[in-house]
Amino acid sequence: MNPLARFLALAGFAVALASCQMFTPPEVQESGFQPSDKPITVDNVSANNKLAELAKAQHPRILATYGGEYSDPKLERMVAKVVGNLTVVSANPTQTYRITILNSPNVNAFALPGGYLYITRGLLALANDSSELAAVIAHEMGHVTANHGLQRQQLEAEEGLATKVVSDVLGDSPTAKAALIRGKLRLAQFSRNQELEADAIGIKSIGEAGYDPYAAGRFLQSMSAYTDFRSISGATDASLDFLATHPNTPQRIDLAQRHARQFGAPGVGTRDRDSFLAGIDGLLYGDTPEEGYVRGETFLHPGLGVSFTVPDGFIIDNSAAAVTATGPGDIAIRFDGVSIDKNRALTDYIRSGWVAGLDDSSVKQETINGNEAATAHASAEGWQFDIAVIRAGGQVYRLLTAAPSASTSLETVARSVSGSFRILSAAEKAALKPLHIRVLTVQPGQTMGSLAAQMVGVDRKLDLFRVLNALSPGAAVSSGDKVKIVTDK
Repeated sequence: MNPLARFLALAGFAVALASCQMFTPPEVQESGFQPSDKPITVDNVSANNKLAELAKAQHPRILATYGGEYSDPKLERMVAKVVGNLTVVSANPTQTYRITILNSPNVNAFALPGGYLYITRGLLALANDSSELAAVIAHEMGHVTANHGLQRQQLEAEEGLATKVVSDVLGDSPTAKAALIRGKLRLAQFSRNQELEADAIGIKSIGEAGYDPYAAGRFLQSMSAYTDFRSISGATDASLDFLATHPNTPQRIDLAQRHARQFGAPGVGTRDRDSFLAGIDGLLYGDTPEEGYVRGETFLHPGLGVSFTVPDGFIIDNSAAAVTATGPGDIAIRFDGVSIDKNRALTDYIRSGWVAGLDDSSVKQETINGNEAATAHASAEGWQFDIAVIRAGGQVYRLLTAAPSASTSLETVARSVSGSFRILSAAEKAALKPLHIRVLTVQPGQTMGSLAAQMVGVDRKLDLFRVLNALSPGAAVSSGDKVKIVTDK
């Protein structure tokens, strides 16, 4: 673990590696998270599956990592219909599947041994028809059918690799890349082969189920476009393709299209777009009220009543564990809260041992926007850190900023972020509303620009509109088309 990761781990920083894979999730607090009493389940047989028992033990941890289970009967019925159609043509029709929709804005789907399949609401928001959803689910069913989870666990044991890996398609930090590169060539190659095998199984399944087999390639393109939209530069690092957990997107798309051609030319199969869009209409988009909202470069939490802003060029990631942000020059920021005695001095808390490489002489008492605070600096093996601890409303919050030792921007960024921390007014808290996906029918005279302008709570509206609706820059909408927008209504 490099110094940045080590420091942030000591402070509770969770590093996510980008992947769609069979995995054992990290040790997280399971309190309050239990397996659903009413999961969407497709049971063809009653199986005493030891792998399923192992996966069952991981289920609460999955829920904790991904914000719990997302409940929406209309959406669940739509997903269950797709799963049912796929189960009929599954390579292993006796396999029992348990499908859970996760309450996470991340675009992700993954499987555990024994038939536990997970799909995030963020992925459902990005898909555009039932055939694309079927492609994702069939891919994960392919992992289960091929016993990839057990195979991967065995190989990880041989390699002596840690299995505590969180799957997050959009996690693409420099720390995650570095952790992936070191000593994992064999596992990475094995993972790519598994992904390609699951692609082939999945496309065969959706084609046999009567869905459009070209949906897999389309959705891979949508995921790539969304990743580019979310990245700071919009560029990808081709040098990492060989060691990436997945094969690079162009390769997968090309192979997916080859598999699809076995069923005929483009246009074969059903997309079932109307049924899918009806299912996701009203879907929660982005953050939950319980975790606070990201609005551009500002994080606002109506429940806690606090807010802070990161500089231009930084991207905020709001997870169940903490709020993090990454920006130019490998600078990273983490925001979280801790419980300490109200009479304890914040300077004493900073010196209590949780900060690695602390410069004791830098610890000082401050006031930030009327709130009691303390700040300090630390360093470790090529990295420098700024720590700001703020007491507000009976709670203590931490803002941790890390930058390479050669960086001259740490102080500027850290003071900008901590200086922006403030208490929200009652009116500001009341005005904050969650965002939802709404499906509209294009009216005569409406354009992509006018439709995108109706979106609220998001940046780069036109770009996001194109990504959500899988529209190329040169595409246009026509009267009568159905499109997705993001709104708080």
